[in-house]
Amino acid sequence: MITTIFDFIALNAGVLAAVMLSELLFYRLGRSFEPRWHPVVAFGGLISWVERLLNDAGLTKDVRRRRGLWAWLVLVGLADGLGVLAFVFLPAWAYALMFFALGLILVAFSTLAQFVGRVANGLDQSGVSGGREAVAHIVGRDPEALDEAGISRAAIESLAENFSDGVTAPLFWGLVFGLPGLLAYKAVNTLDSMWGYRNDRFEDFGKASARLDDAINWIPARLTGALVCLVAGGGWRVMAEAAPRHRSPNAGWPEAAFAAGLDLSLAGPRKYDTGWSDDPPMGTGRRALNSGDIRRALALYFRCGVVMTAVVAGLLLLTLL
Repeated sequence: MITTIFDFIALNAGVLAAVMLSELLFYRLGRSFEPRWHPVVAFGGLISWVERLLNDAGLTKDVRRRRGLWAWLVLVGLADGLGVLAFVFLPAWAYALMFFALGLILVAFSTLAQFVGRVANGLDQSGVSGGREAVAHIVGRDPEALDEAGISRAAIESLAENFSDGVTAPLFWGLVFGLPGLLAYKAVNTLDSMWGYRNDRFEDFGKASARLDDAINWIPARLTGALVCLVAGGGWRVMAEAAPRHRSPNAGWPEAAFAAGLDLSLAGPRKYDTGWSDDPPMGTGRRALNSGDIRRALALYFRCGVVMTAVVAGLLLLTLL
């Protein structure tokens, strides 16, 4: 029976510690928990339907922005509401089991490691062509414009940014608000990934999604950067100086932390489908990266996961004292 805020936090911490322990095991086994029916895919179908229904190119900018905001509120509210209903109406054991199962699906620790590891394997086994094929699955830039160093940087940057978005943030909001917080966060993040583009179709309709995703990831991004520097044993000054120069208000913190922690130089000019970016480099180390650097980044990522799990388990123990 959940009767106090301490009971609530203890339940959240216990479930998420079990999720992360499972994810660490999956990482070591080179596996991940990927069910045939994925709730994010189903939710993505709903998001696409709503966008086609409401995002009329013939409407004014203000109307499209208002429609995008109201659609965001309804869809995030729907996800959050499902979590609230589970919390209110299910027995504590059933709610915890549901929370654990969805946590295994929605916290992407082992899944992210698998995708990034495939880039290193592709480089090792098939050279630049294999690396390009693998990295195309995790980044939006033009893989044909990437050499070995560019492929390696892209993989590490994707690992850093998605560590924050796909692991730290769902854990953080799940700890604070339980299953409703986890589901609401994944809804926010999925909406940004589908509507948060700066093009004719989504510049106005998706503006709320992009801005609100930035807001909800503000704390997790900085926590991720701090965790990486802590585990790496330094890099705080480099992170603090480089992160604000990133075009994203959040992605620069984990990227700069990985660059500093591994003594590498990430980011810099990159070619996307829409053209070249003029992003400044992150970090002061080597730029001639290879598959070995990707594996070093994955090793740092795993150590961060161990510390993160210990922190969540420690929070559980504190609430039980």
